[in-house]
Amino acid sequence: MGRRIPIDLNPTREIVIDGAPVARALGLDKAAFFRLLGQRKIDQLCERGVGEDAGRFRASFYHGLKRVRVVVDHAGRVLEPLEISERTPGGTPSGV
Repeated sequence: MGRRIPIDLNPTREIVIDGAPVARALGLDKAAFFRLLGQRKIDQLCERGVGEDAGRFRASFYHGLKRVRVVVDHAGRVLEPLEISERTPGGTPSGV
């Protein structure tokens, strides 16, 4: 077996971020964004930083060909500008 990778799962952790900037970046109004999120038509992924990135979280939101990423701290404060990219029809991300 190769090197082991520790994975810490904590399903009770919740970070609240402002959805309005994410909605705008996806080209949606806030109501449509939350409706689509509730219908699971917007995919989301949250990654927890380790090492020098400990205490930081990167949330990614995918809708259509667009991807929006936001880096926040444990309190949901945005630490970096939103990263917006668009996937090509083949699935490869490209900068917008």
